[in-house]
Amino acid sequence: MVDSFSERIRRLRPFPSVRKHWRSLGIFFALIGPGIITSNVDNDAGGITTYSLAGANYGLGLLWTIVPVTLALIVIQEMCARMGVVSGKGLSDLIRERFGARITFYLMIVLFLANLGNAISNFAGVAASLEIFGISRYLSVPFSAAFVWWLVVKGNYKSVEKVFLFACVFYLSYVISGFMGKPDWNAVGSSLLKPTFRMETGFLTMTVGVIGTTIAPWMQFYLQSSVVDKGLKAEDYPYTRMDVIFGSIMVNVIAFFIILLCAVTLFQNGVKIESAKDAALALTPFAGEYATWLFAFGLLNASLFAASILPISTAYTICEAFGWESSLNRKFLEAPQFYGLYSLMIFLSAGIILLPDMPLIGIMFYSQVINGAILPVILVFMLLLVNDRRIMGKYRNGAVMNILSWLTVAVLTFLSLAMIVFTLI
Repeated sequence: MVDSFSERIRRLRPFPSVRKHWRSLGIFFALIGPGIITSNVDNDAGGITTYSLAGANYGLGLLWTIVPVTLALIVIQEMCARMGVVSGKGLSDLIRERFGARITFYLMIVLFLANLGNAISNFAGVAASLEIFGISRYLSVPFSAAFVWWLVVKGNYKSVEKVFLFACVFYLSYVISGFMGKPDWNAVGSSLLKPTFRMETGFLTMTVGVIGTTIAPWMQFYLQSSVVDKGLKAEDYPYTRMDVIFGSIMVNVIAFFIILLCAVTLFQNGVKIESAKDAALALTPFAGEYATWLFAFGLLNASLFAASILPISTAYTICEAFGWESSLNRKFLEAPQFYGLYSLMIFLSAGIILLPDMPLIGIMFYSQVINGAILPVILVFMLLLVNDRRIMGKYRNGAVMNILSWLTVAVLTFLSLAMIVFTLI
């Protein structure tokens, strides 16, 4: 009887190909993180505001931009992840080694200023989202700053990554809100298949904004550094690439539903807004109070998420550039520059939000101009590095990838310059 039962159990075991499939799936879930987290953080307070304005001002007219944005993000992020697993070094580290300390020093100054402006906008997002629920910024901002500081300083890479991956799930609140708006899916499909384009300053500016807000300079540094900090190697590259592709698609699905929701509610009813907070409050008459709460909760989650990641990215970038210890797996005393920079970014940006009469719009305005100006430079550095045989060996770009990459860089450079011009005008 025992032998018969054992034989039956043996026959019920998965076939080798099935076992291999489940093993690969298990490895993928063990190695994911950097790509998904980096992409989703880009849906920060500034990004959500941009998508809300795009939907509220131009309806479904800009939905088609999500498709090329997704493809461009995949191309750029894949190269960063590949450099990380092959070289075992962060992007700023490679830039210093290849292009010298002087260029790296000035690049770090500009990146710090741009990231500080973005960090300020995210704490502004925290304040705005909780004000919808009646909580003063003088309570919400200090508490949020203390929480994100404690989370990173007292944790390690693995524990911090788990929290960030969990936070990614809450972006689904925008998908739920989108369905609550009861869109006309035939019109949605038509807007994707038949792109519209208007030679008007406002439409062009918003188009550049939607595309430009999805690919920021800090993302490239954070992704490559987190791949290195996680300990991923060249043999993990196939799983890392899938992580990047999944993250790039996920972030733009969320952007799609934010534009969609504001288009079918605010645009169709002629409601004008100036921020994501305005969008959340304006949804109640058209999609219900729950849609407003979900939208506001999504803004809070995105702002807290980005308020944590941007300072980490800044600390990674600057410490690698100057050869200082940079890892979430180190304690404060083992990496004082890394955690010191992280703490400075957190408390400086949160403190600025609490100052009366601070020109927050101006700060966010100029940080986006700086982002637009340095993105082409970063992308050119990346392409030169990813084609360097000494660094990448057999993992350097092939001919087809180079054509796609340089074309993507050329388009993003044009859009970045256009964004600067339109913004200054």
